[in-house]
Amino acid sequence: MKRTFALSALLAAGLSATVMTASAQRNFADVQKKFEPKQAQLKALNDDVENLKKQLQTQGDKLSPAEQTAKTKKIDEETKELQRSAEDARNDYQSAVGDMYNSLASKVYEVVEAYAKEQGYTLVIDVSQQQSPVLYAAESTNITQAVIAGYNTKSGVPAPPPSAPSAPAAPKPAPKAPAAAPKQ
Repeated sequence: MKRTFALSALLAAGLSATVMTASAQRNFADVQKKFEPKQAQLKALNDDVENLKKQLQTQGDKLSPAEQTAKTKKIDEETKELQRSAEDARNDYQSAVGDMYNSLASKVYEVVEAYAKEQGYTLVIDVSQQQSPVLYAAESTNITQAVIAGYNTKSGVPAPPPSAPSAPAAPKPAPKAPAAAPKQ
């Protein structure tokens, strides 16, 4: 019965804050770098639209109605192009980040699965989620640190430096013996 249920705070939100931090940051930086050229292109297009608007505003009274109409039409066309391109880029970026996260999560799942099988666990629950049905879990059933170590070993991510040990807790006073019952 000892290992029938293992309650653990890992995967999803709790895990992303611990196990996936170093690897996720590296992968996230790669995704951002991939989208830098598109971001520069969108900035240039936005600058063009802003310049056209300024030109129309400063030269508007000097332009013929046909020229004003042509400039306004060009501004509208470039604004629509900018909006479409920005939306496409946003969707592509979100998709790339989602793919990166899913790839990382599947690697972590492999480590969780291997660890659970190794230790004889039949169930691992993510108690970090707000909707978790777990009301209590003994700290001895938390496998998060073991999974983090396993993931770091498997992925080649160096373990984070250990945190400074906290001051030892004051010893708890021994429970008092119950008072003797009066003899009859």
